[in-house]
Amino acid sequence: KLCGYLQKLSGKGPLRGFRSRWFVFDPRRCYLYYFKGPQEPLPLGHLDIASACFSYHQPEAGAAAAGDELTAFEVHSPGGAVTVLKAATRQDTTYWLQELQQKRWEHCHSLDSHTSPTPRDFSKGLVAKDNPDLSILSQNASAERARNILAVETSPTDLVGEQAASQPAPVQGSAINFSLKQWSTEIKNSMSSLRKGSNDNRRSVFYTTEEWELLDPTPKDLEDSMALEEKRKHLAEGSKGLTSSAFPFDFGRIPHKARRPLKDMIGSSKNRSSSDSSPTEWCSGNGNRLVSELQLKYQSQQEELEKLKKDLLSQKELVRLLQQTVRSSQYDKYFASHLCEGVPKDTLELLHQKDDQILGLNNQLEKLNLEKDSLQQEVKNLKCKVGELNERLGMLMETIQAKDEVIMKLSRQLSECEDSTSSQSGAINSPTTTCTNKELQELDRLKDNLQGYKTQNKFLNKEILELSTLRRNAEAREREWQAKYTSLEAKLCQIESKYLILLQEMKTPVCSEDQSPAREVITQLLEDALKAEPNEQPEQAFFKPHLVSEYDIYGFQTIPEDDDEEKLVAKSRALDLRSLSLSENREISTGVKWENYLASTMNREMMRCVELKNLIRCGIPHEHRSKMWKWCVNLHVKKFKDSAVPGYFQILLQKALEKPNPASKQIELDLLRTLPNNKHYSSPTSEGIQKLRNVLLAFSWRNPDIGYCQGLNRLVAIALLYLEQEDAFWCLVTIVEVFMPRDYYTKTLLGSQVDQRVFKDLLSEKLPRLHAHFEQYKVDYTLITFNWFLVVFVDSVVSDILFKIWDSFLYEGPKVIFRFALALFKYKEEEILKLQDSMSIFKYLRYFTRTILDARKLTAIAFGDLNPFPLRQIRNRRAYHLDKVRLELTELEAIREDFLRERDTCVEKRDLISDDEEDS
Repeated sequence: KLCGYLQKLSGKGPLRGFRSRWFVFDPRRCYLYYFKGPQEPLPLGHLDIASACFSYHQPEAGAAAAGDELTAFEVHSPGGAVTVLKAATRQDTTYWLQELQQKRWEHCHSLDSHTSPTPRDFSKGLVAKDNPDLSILSQNASAERARNILAVETSPTDLVGEQAASQPAPVQGSAINFSLKQWSTEIKNSMSSLRKGSNDNRRSVFYTTEEWELLDPTPKDLEDSMALEEKRKHLAEGSKGLTSSAFPFDFGRIPHKARRPLKDMIGSSKNRSSSDSSPTEWCSGNGNRLVSELQLKYQSQQEELEKLKKDLLSQKELVRLLQQTVRSSQYDKYFASHLCEGVPKDTLELLHQKDDQILGLNNQLEKLNLEKDSLQQEVKNLKCKVGELNERLGMLMETIQAKDEVIMKLSRQLSECEDSTSSQSGAINSPTTTCTNKELQELDRLKDNLQGYKTQNKFLNKEILELSTLRRNAEAREREWQAKYTSLEAKLCQIESKYLILLQEMKTPVCSEDQSPAREVITQLLEDALKAEPNEQPEQAFFKPHLVSEYDIYGFQTIPEDDDEEKLVAKSRALDLRSLSLSENREISTGVKWENYLASTMNREMMRCVELKNLIRCGIPHEHRSKMWKWCVNLHVKKFKDSAVPGYFQILLQKALEKPNPASKQIELDLLRTLPNNKHYSSPTSEGIQKLRNVLLAFSWRNPDIGYCQGLNRLVAIALLYLEQEDAFWCLVTIVEVFMPRDYYTKTLLGSQVDQRVFKDLLSEKLPRLHAHFEQYKVDYTLITFNWFLVVFVDSVVSDILFKIWDSFLYEGPKVIFRFALALFKYKEEEILKLQDSMSIFKYLRYFTRTILDARKLTAIAFGDLNPFPLRQIRNRRAYHLDKVRLELTELEAIREDFLRERDTCVEKRDLISDDEEDS
């Protein structure tokens, strides 16, 4: 995952500067999002990398290379917008540029290859392996070879990658691009002093006549400054009038901060021979005098403070003694007046002794506390003295180091002079002269610049190569789309021509129906519509407009192979679905909402919320369905998975393979009958068959009370289209053990029968006209709806609507089934009310759900027109009908036992057997 810290140039006017931001690359849309920090939920903005180009500038040969110039690069977006970014190191800059180039190349090449730009890891299950109606273009070998030659090998630092999120943001450079350098320093220090918690890390600014410098304290100085916190407070109060806002000295570290910078000391030593009183020396002399005056004032204030402390301690001791005397006298008075009556004298004396001992111990304890405080104060004073000595030692060490450097510099100059003198003396004998140290340094600098220009040249050549290739590919893609548009327009003209001929023939009156030209035209049109399309060559496949493919994106067969009438209806339905999907693709608001929501979850985990529920109700996009289904399943079975042992699914599967259970035989019989119209389950060698077998066997061992029930195979088959085996297993656990009531998939199907009665109550409440219509013609519609609830509409609605129902079902639970079952009836309510006999009504109910194609309208009815829809009402009605169904089942079992008993006792009825006994 390409992510990490970069600094982005932003702001206007004097406040324009680099600000640290957390950048994350999103491969779905080839966007580079930037956040305020790694934990922020919403991005501040994004850069479109797919249509951007990159550049950076090498510093000129005669200029000093600043840090910003070495690590900054530019992202040029369409419209002339330029974004300046800066990495922490030159190595990170090269890595970011290489990776962004590679991501742009991969994204644009996926468009040129007519494949989905969505990464493969965004889709799991069986549908992830399909590439419907797509032809892969061959890559440009010469362009790839040139890109590899021009690539610069580099590796990222710790500030790039997911591990960088746990590290603090890199500190921004001290030189910000303000208009005035002095103003920038004052603004930065004033803002840092106002930040929360900045008192402990405050920096001191030392001014010289040459420039403004920021001297950072060492860790030892920071530790000593913590011990001198109390001194700083008193000193700041006594010295408010000595300094102005232009000199923000930190008086707590005056001995450390008052020393001069090393380059000033070296420079003053170097110029001492030419000038006795330079401006730098004068400034340092004034600084030393100011420091000595402040130290004297500080010492006098410390002495006065010590005197006041001693007086305060003596007064406190006096007050304490007086308080003890008053308490003891009051105690003796109370004790003598109330408690001494009838008490022996020996006991009173013993009590007085104990009281005296307690008072003595208290006095001793207070003295020890005072001694402890005094010792702590002495320790603090000693620490302060040690800190001052360390600072003085540091000053002396720096002075010695500076003098050593001056000595070494003078020694080098002396040796250079001697070498030059010797070289001049030997010029007659030797024609060549040695290069000076300055020339060698200049040569090294030129070599570094040459290497930098080579790297820049490689990168810019690679950028030009990629942009040229991408431009040619875009032009080729435009020509292909133009050819496809022309082909579609030609086909549309042919269809319109045939349609007009048909209308003309239908309008012309004929004597005999058998001799009608219209019949020939209709027959020819039907043959053209049902004729199988010939296989195209790979290079021609893209130009062929595939309006209806043999299988949809889920693997379901779109056109059956039985009779021509069914084929015609199926193809008409497929064309209507294609038209609806194309019209929905033009409205990209839902897709944009999903992309924005997923972008906001890059730095945090998804949680249940109203926004997510509304998005799921509108339908999860195909490329994100695997991820969202897995998240929904884990949300519901988290407690089961946490309590299970590692590798729980594999353990169950291994047990099922080693020791078959009674459900294994029925599972094998139902495998090929699960979804015969889906290519993933159509033959014994299909990949989905083995996965389906594994999940069902593992579940039969987990839940032996159910083992296997017809209907579970279809639930697992739908889950496997988007989930892997283990995730599909937990999806089945979610449906059977979390969503549905107990005994829903047992032998009696008790829960399923209860839900049918609950659905009858809801239909009479939400759709009273339709319920009365069914009652009038005595139509038992539960024979149709029973399968809806048992397998969650599998094989009952078209595939697009089915998976949108499953999206909401896996997130919200079984209430969604009631919503969509009522919505299906409400969608076709008027058509059903027009039917006036029970046979036509029942026949219509068997297939009417396959004629509903508009998923958006159905969703609006389910989640809008049927409100309110409280879950508590469903639970109460389930409990009510559960008791009634149990009572009825008990009565049926009693009747069965009476029949068996009577059959055994009666000779005439011994030959009667039940259907179950006959099957066995």
